[in-house]
Amino acid sequence: MGCCSFVCLAPLNFQILEETSSSIITSSSILKFSSSSLDRCKRFYRRKPNALKLVSSDYSCFEVKGINYRPPGTQHNLLNDVNFSLHEKSLGLIFGRSGSGKTTLLQLLAGLSKPTSGSIYIQRYGEDGNPNQSPEHLPPERVGIVFQFPERYFLADTVLEEVTFGWPRQKGGIQFKEQLALGLQRAINSVGLNGISLDEDPHALSGGYKRRLALAIQLVQTPDLLILDEPLAGLDWKARADVVKLLKYLKKELTLLVVSHDLKELSSLVDQSWRMEMGGLLKKEPMPV
Repeated sequence: MGCCSFVCLAPLNFQILEETSSSIITSSSILKFSSSSLDRCKRFYRRKPNALKLVSSDYSCFEVKGINYRPPGTQHNLLNDVNFSLHEKSLGLIFGRSGSGKTTLLQLLAGLSKPTSGSIYIQRYGEDGNPNQSPEHLPPERVGIVFQFPERYFLADTVLEEVTFGWPRQKGGIQFKEQLALGLQRAINSVGLNGISLDEDPHALSGGYKRRLALAIQLVQTPDLLILDEPLAGLDWKARADVVKLLKYLKKELTLLVVSHDLKELSSLVDQSWRMEMGGLLKKEPMPV
């Protein structure tokens, strides 16, 4: 969906990386870059904002068509003929009763489970509103998901170790790791974590900052679709307001799909909404007033 814009809310402070064969980042290390990567990044941030805009009337939509899901060994579908379309750089909201299938749908979209039938893809449209390319499969690695109470899944002892937890298992050379490091700097800045130490214990953060960290983990590789399951759950009023403000900011760069019961606080951000009814039926419906 073309969501690759870099976001920087604070001045960059990079050191130069010596290109050694071992480049796994640990909690005691500092983000480092080769001189060529540093120069490229500096040139990017010196550009004027208007220079980043492309003159194009084409757009992409995230498409879900005919999704059915029946868990193995069962006789009843949890989801039935789910269809919806979400425009790029917009926020879609799914609401409904607990147990209706909302979280199950999110897990399918994130690739954590496979649908029994149906398809999930990206479709590009021209200025006339008609498809101008063949549908493109949306791979799971291009989808980020933040679960309800994501702080319960933190495993590391420092913020840096938490946000880079999966890196040693990812294949790639020095250029790939440079891209991840740049993505980390962008993610940290974009969620407003640049004011805290990367050596801080993630479990010691406030509720709002824990949610920011969970978002940063998913934003490192700039997903095409970011999914959030009850992003305001368990937060006090100030943290809730901060997360809503952050989602408004992220919506300018990413496509967001949110499941939530907190309709009033999110209403100003929502572009499209759907109700999930019991039995896994999804219907397009305006948010209740």
